[in-house]
Amino acid sequence: MPDVRLASPQGKWVLLTTVLGSSMAMLDSTVVNVALPRIGRDLDANLSALQWTVNAYMVTLAGLILLGGALGDRLGRRKVFVVGVVWFAVASLLCGIAPNAGVLIAARALQGVGGALLTPGSLALIQASFHPDDRGRAVGLWSGFGGIGAAVGPFVGGWLVDGPGWRWVFLLNVPVALVCVPVALRHVPESGGGTARSSEAESGGQRAHGRFDVLGAVLGALALALVTYALIEAGGGGAVVAVAAVAGLAAAVAFVAVERRRPDPMMPPDIFASRQFTAVNLVTLCVYAALGGFFFLAALQLQVVVGYSALAAGTALLPTTVLMLLLSARSGELADRIGPRIPLTVGPLLCAAGMLLMLRVGPGASYAADVLPALLVLGLGMVTLVAPLTATVLGSVSVVRAGLASGINNAAARAAGLMAVAALPLLTGMGEEAYREPAAFDTAFDKAMGWCAGALVVGALIAAAVVRRPPPDCKRPECLRHGGVTAPPLEGEPVRKRVG
Repeated sequence: MPDVRLASPQGKWVLLTTVLGSSMAMLDSTVVNVALPRIGRDLDANLSALQWTVNAYMVTLAGLILLGGALGDRLGRRKVFVVGVVWFAVASLLCGIAPNAGVLIAARALQGVGGALLTPGSLALIQASFHPDDRGRAVGLWSGFGGIGAAVGPFVGGWLVDGPGWRWVFLLNVPVALVCVPVALRHVPESGGGTARSSEAESGGQRAHGRFDVLGAVLGALALALVTYALIEAGGGGAVVAVAAVAGLAAAVAFVAVERRRPDPMMPPDIFASRQFTAVNLVTLCVYAALGGFFFLAALQLQVVVGYSALAAGTALLPTTVLMLLLSARSGELADRIGPRIPLTVGPLLCAAGMLLMLRVGPGASYAADVLPALLVLGLGMVTLVAPLTATVLGSVSVVRAGLASGINNAAARAAGLMAVAALPLLTGMGEEAYREPAAFDTAFDKAMGWCAGALVVGALIAAAVVRRPPPDCKRPECLRHGGVTAPPLEGEPVRKRVG
């Protein structure tokens, strides 16, 4: 049984390490969008290159995050976490010194690999290290500090872009890693791998005993990369785009076939036998496609069309994250009482209303009258749906598969976001130089908000039609206070709670 107590010096070091590690990945997911216009100008990059600056990271992260968790179970969670932090920091350094857009995109893809190793490992270390009596509070503190990091991320990113320069958005990760790695090696106990305790072996987790599903991970990432390429480059047409689209679909079909036949698949198809689990993941796809597209385009809209600086744009987007940080725990408690169907229906509709209010944000828009109301409505929608969504995912499967279910849901959210970033410029007729032409970008942004609102309405309809209250003996996630906006929180082993 893990025996580190939260009040002990070691417990504080463990918490510091996991917060620092997860904050690296979370900050990058929130600050890069703010830096995109300056990156485009400095590197003479077109819109496709800016899309890839976001999506290269998301492709490898979404495709490999489940494998990253499995590696921690097998080889040791601290070891894989430390490797992930070092990998992420080295890739961040390459991003910071990139001489052109091509090198930056390649380095961003490497960053995603590091993120896939450290993101599941940060919470897994807390679950494996702390005494059960302290685990819930430790997870709450980890989530709360992570939420604060997500809240200040756009502000810090904007300040760096307007001050020292956009390269420091990436270079900032290097000193964080230099603190995180030695603390982890000195103070965090190893778990998983050869140190796995009998209780872990009895928990039913097959990942620690079966073979790695490397083929499944490669096929999944390849399918995402090829389809993303086809969507981003479709405006230019040509045989290469058609071949990429067909190859991407073929890789997706091969991924499904491999997962059906492997004894220990990365994404077991039978987990989707739960109608509730499948429905909630469809809602996730709709919601996070809309949110991913929104946060990619909103930072550009505020700078290109409204005329904000990077710092002003990053600060302007803070209300959504602050609302989630302050109110998501209460939203989770409300969903416990009334069930998830209403929150998962009302939440996406509120988000859709917020995005339609963004149609008012154009040249000369007032922050107080135009931008802030839209962001407050959007934030309330996110507060309403995020915690119930995570809890419902965990409550839809058996206890021993809760970590797997959370990982699948998180990967689905990230994949949906990267597909939206790839597809929305194509759907709205956004040209390669659109972010340099305020009038053209404004027109395309309005169309994009319509597409995003439509996806959210579809998600609400799915929730209303299919989602139902979990069984009485349901599972409630330990991590309820959530500040991230690009994906639901990864959960560790859930705790049981009787719902009256």
